[in-house]
Amino acid sequence: MNNIKRVFLIVLDSCGIGEAPDAEKFGDKGCSTIRSISKSSEFNIDTLRSLGYTKIDGLSFLGDGELKAQIARLKELSQGKDTTIGHWEIAGVISKKPLPTFPNGFPKDIIAEFSEKTGRKVICNKTYSGTEVIKDYGEEHLKTGALIVYTSADSVFQIAAHEDIVPPEELYRYCEIAREILVGDLGVGRVIARPFEGEYPFKRTSRRHDFSLKPPEETLLDQLKTQGFDVIAVGKINDIFAGEGITEYVYTQNNADGMEKTSEYQKKDFNGLCFINLVDFDMVYGHRNDIDGYAKAFSEFDKWLKTFIENMIDDDALIITADHGCDPDFPGTDHTREYVPFILYNKNITPENLGTIDGYTYVSECVKKLLG
Repeated sequence: MNNIKRVFLIVLDSCGIGEAPDAEKFGDKGCSTIRSISKSSEFNIDTLRSLGYTKIDGLSFLGDGELKAQIARLKELSQGKDTTIGHWEIAGVISKKPLPTFPNGFPKDIIAEFSEKTGRKVICNKTYSGTEVIKDYGEEHLKTGALIVYTSADSVFQIAAHEDIVPPEELYRYCEIAREILVGDLGVGRVIARPFEGEYPFKRTSRRHDFSLKPPEETLLDQLKTQGFDVIAVGKINDIFAGEGITEYVYTQNNADGMEKTSEYQKKDFNGLCFINLVDFDMVYGHRNDIDGYAKAFSEFDKWLKTFIENMIDDDALIITADHGCDPDFPGTDHTREYVPFILYNKNITPENLGTIDGYTYVSECVKKLLG
């Protein structure tokens, strides 16, 4: 498989394929995102089945299938199970220390500094579900203008505000202030703007924006950009890498928009990497314990994938993987520590089952080899 010009790397956010060997350490023994959604009547993977998805280690319960791609099961080496660490490892950086989490809320002095610099009071400051927090604190926010600050099991500082009270651009400015404060031992992976709208129980809008830590060392993206390759980010990839190593980016509203924009890039001439994140699996379905919704979204991706593959040209390569799990049938609403799939397809590829491989970093190694 020589002379690859374009690599399309698609991360199915949270689509893990079974508990990792150290899942118990993370409180996730018995989790399996794919097993949970496969029980739904909405689940259909004809395209992935034809590539060899069901032949990946541990997925024989999905039934038989063909093998048209190189496939593997990847084990995470980083000490975490969140979006930032997962994507960094995909791009070649292993995080030996977990990013800080704040299960009891953020320190009072941090909240006080944030409040002073934004000129707004802060309410909540607890671990909370993103949909429940606006139900419980939304009306107080409307009355007082105070910012709703909350976190989760992940390394995140989230700020929710009603768009009528705090316009998105102003909310983004507040996030930048928080990002400047939260460094060093307090350096959370992401500060996230969570705008919402409407009346009680309120509805989150698509104008979410993530403000990430810069990766601690050079990534695949930096290396490609330095060598003159195009590095195109679709979805929240630009946010996850804090813009580092990216030559062009576009945000997306949902999975459908992400797939459409990926199809648009497939029609364009570029030389390098198109790095895509499809976030709805995680944000809309996994964290909301919506098994049927997750399965339906997975099936919609599978249907779109068939057309994408048909439109691939000889010097295109496609890689499909994930960044962690988020089992919608597992207790709680947090990410789960799981293996992730690896599928590499090209029209001239020699199909092969590579078994189980240590490190999501295998993805970055493959991209570098493909692009020479």
